[in-house]
Order: sequence, then structure tokens, then C-alpha cells
Amino acid sequence: MKKILQLAISVLVAIAALPAAQAQKKYGPGVSDSEIKIGQTMPYSGPASAYGSQGRATLAYFKMLNAKGGINGRKINLLSMDDGYSPPKTIEQTRRLVEQDEVLAIMNPLGTPTNSATHKYLNQNKVPQLLISSGASKWNDPKNFPWTTPFFPPYVEEGIIYGKHIVQNFPNAKIAVISQNDDSGRDYVKGFKLGLGAKASQIVKELTYEVTDATVDSQVIDLKTTGADALFMMATPKFGAQVIRKVAELGWKPNFYVVSVASSQGAVLEPAGLQNAVGLITAMALKLAGDPTWDNDPGMKEFLAFMKQWHPEGNPVDSSVVLGYVSGQMIELILKNCGDNLTRENVMKQATNIRNQTFGLLLPGVTVNVTPDDFSTFSTFRTARFDGKRWAIFGEPIHAGAK
Repeated sequence: MKKILQLAISVLVAIAALPAAQAQKKYGPGVSDSEIKIGQTMPYSGPASAYGSQGRATLAYFKMLNAKGGINGRKINLLSMDDGYSPPKTIEQTRRLVEQDEVLAIMNPLGTPTNSATHKYLNQNKVPQLLISSGASKWNDPKNFPWTTPFFPPYVEEGIIYGKHIVQNFPNAKIAVISQNDDSGRDYVKGFKLGLGAKASQIVKELTYEVTDATVDSQVIDLKTTGADALFMMATPKFGAQVIRKVAELGWKPNFYVVSVASSQGAVLEPAGLQNAVGLITAMALKLAGDPTWDNDPGMKEFLAFMKQWHPEGNPVDSSVVLGYVSGQMIELILKNCGDNLTRENVMKQATNIRNQTFGLLLPGVTVNVTPDDFSTFSTFRTARFDGKRWAIFGEPIHAGAK
């Protein structure tokens, strides 16, 4: 009788505890005990299709992660949609992801003009627009757009690096500038001029291009005629390769600064011709495969093993592939920290409370920091020069505050 009574009490206690255990789980759209559904837009086609390698790398990362059991027992279902780098298409795909597919969040979508098109829509509907692959300053606006965060070195801060380098090393330079005619291009040029300070008066000509242009050859020819001996280029991969190749064809040999969005060895320098890229200067936050500095680095070994097993069709020297891999790690971190509270509100809370986070492919001295009052993510860079085979890091880590 005593044993029966004890058993009955145990059953009652277990039943009483069941609602409490269930209450600990809080789910938003796209979440179940077995799945977390998230959305993304990528330019798998169109003028910025070279960036599509980032999305493919992230998809491969979650394929690997799901094979190992997912995150907290849930598989990640990443719906990565092609927007062709066209804002109207981005709106269409994003609305589908939110309203039909009912994703928990939009994570790591790429592009400044494309994400600008969905910025207000996602914030008005309180859908997380997280880890945008764009360094435009507009993404760091917690007060007015609290549902949006970036995951890319800020363009303004990066631009400052190049301006400072010219002031320190080529104080009498005659400077030419070519940039994409959009928010990302304007941010980069703004930072570049801040870094130049009073030397900004030495800019002899600035030209822009549209993403719908066929080529930028005429702009490069025009800039060369100014006699400039320093060139600052902000371009997406297709146009970046064109500029590098045309500068070489013209026999023009300026001190040539290339922003990180156009520095990929696989997507930009190889199409332009590696011999034409020798001497280019850029700023970096990520380690790149092919650099013997990292031959015995644990993070690089792990990445190359991932590429071999899970993404053999990808190019490990493509910086977009590297960023896609690290973006996958960042998404994993956020979702893992959510535990069983997978609401949109908690996803935002976890995404905006990250301090001094390191990943295996971040350069030494570079960390990720996101706070409720500052979404900027990266503010530390390393400078690098292309030697014909790799980007060779030089100098100490540089903190490029825009203030």
C-alpha cells in the first residue's frame, strides 16, 4: 500500500511539473520542437551574383550543423532566396518569407539597396532583420530601427582607414575616387574623406557608376587623365574586377586602395588577373585561406576541413565564402543562446547582447561586439597588401572610430 501511495504521488508530481516544463518553451513563427525556420535574400543572379557564394557557404554550414543534430535539438531550415540584387525582387521575396513561409527571422540578407527596400516593412512588423551583410551606417540605428542589425565592418570606419593611410604615407598625393552610386558607396567615400581630413582637398576627381552599367571603363579612363597618383575604389565584385583590369591595361600605376567588398581573391582578383592586383591595399577583419600565416591555425584548419567535406564546390579563397561560414557561426550562436525561448523578441535580445566574441576566422585583435545601444559589430581592422599570391597583413590592428 505504501509503495502504491508513493507511486501515485510521483505520478501526480510529474503531471504537475509537466505544464511548468512546457511553459518554459516559447515559440515564435517558424519554430517547433524539431525545426527553426529562418529566411534570407541573396543575389544568386544579377550584377552582384559573385556575392551569392556567401549564401551557398551558409547553407552548407547549416547542412553540416543539422547532420550533427542542429541547435538545441532543432534543425535549421534556412530559406535562402534569390533577389538578383534588385530591390523590388527583395521586397517580393521578403514578403513571401514573412507572410507565407512564416519564418522566425530574416538573417544575413545581403546588400545595401536591397535591404533598404525592406527596412521599414520588417521593423513595422517587428520581424528581426539580423546580420545584414552590408556595412552601411543606416543599420546601426537602435532607436528608430530596433529590429535591424548588421554583420559587416562598417563602411564609414573602413573608409577612414584608407584616408589615414594616404595622409601618413602619401601626404602630397593627387587622389581619384570611383564608387557605386548608392548608400554603400556614399558611406565609404564619407569615411575616406574623414580619414583624409584637410587632405580631402587633394581629391582631383570623383566619379560614380550604377549597378546597371555594363562597364566602368570610361570612368577609369577619365580618372587616369587627371594625373592622379592615388586611387580609392569602392565597387562590388563585377565592377571591382573591371576597374583593376582597366587600370592595368592603361599602364596606370597609382597607389591603389580597394575596399573589402571588392577585395575577394576568388571573386575579384582572379577574374581581374592576379598579376594586375599586385600592390593593392585593403583593410580586413577575416583570415583568408592561402595565406601561409594561417597554415597551422586551428580556425583555418577547421574551415578547410568544412570546405572539403561540406562545401567542396566552393572556393576557400573567396572572402564571401569565408564571411558566409562566419555568418553561420554567428547565427548559430544567437539561436543557441535563445535556448527554448525562440520568440522574435528574445532573438533580438540575444542578437544585441554580444561582447568580445571571437570566431576562428577573425583576425587576431578583431572581435564582435553588439549592445542594445550600438549595433555596429566590427570596429577593428588589419591592413593588407596583395603580393600576387595572397593578401599579406601588415601593421598593427587599427581601431577606426568615426568620431
